[in-house]
Amino acid sequence: MVVLVIIGIMSAMILPEMTGTFEDLLLRSTARKLVDVCQLASSRAITLGQLHVVQLDPKTGKYVIQRPVRDREEGGGLVPVKDVPGSEGELDTRISVEIRKPGDLPRESESTASPVAEEESETPDKSQGLAFYPDGTANRMEIRLRDRQGFGLVLSINPVTARLHISDLERE
Repeated sequence: MVVLVIIGIMSAMILPEMTGTFEDLLLRSTARKLVDVCQLASSRAITLGQLHVVQLDPKTGKYVIQRPVRDREEGGGLVPVKDVPGSEGELDTRISVEIRKPGDLPRESESTASPVAEEESETPDKSQGLAFYPDGTANRMEIRLRDRQGFGLVLSINPVTARLHISDLERE
């Protein structure tokens, strides 16, 4: 009987600590997936000597790597890269995604702004996606990821090296 009581007490102490671990793993795996996609786009841009852009839809979590249209192809603008595994996919919908230039929104409006208001205040650079250039550089952007419990990560793109730095966000 004493053993069962001890097991019950230990379970009651450990269980609340474990609830955040799944969310944390989901958040970190989403961040790793985005890092992989950005590294793939950067690598292809350098290898092929051609701009590559990662388009990420924050609402659906879908992403795709795009490249400029070649001379012999019809149309203009960017087309999806189809011949490379991992060039398109979907992020887990339980993780919220926000793309912005560092310092776009003031700190006090972050917690009070509604998601619709944030989307309406998007700058033109966001619509261009995350651009990776043939010289190994990228545009300065950051991707903010948050789980349902309010924990978050920031993926900051270094514009000189096109590498991503992952850091923790304060909990809301």
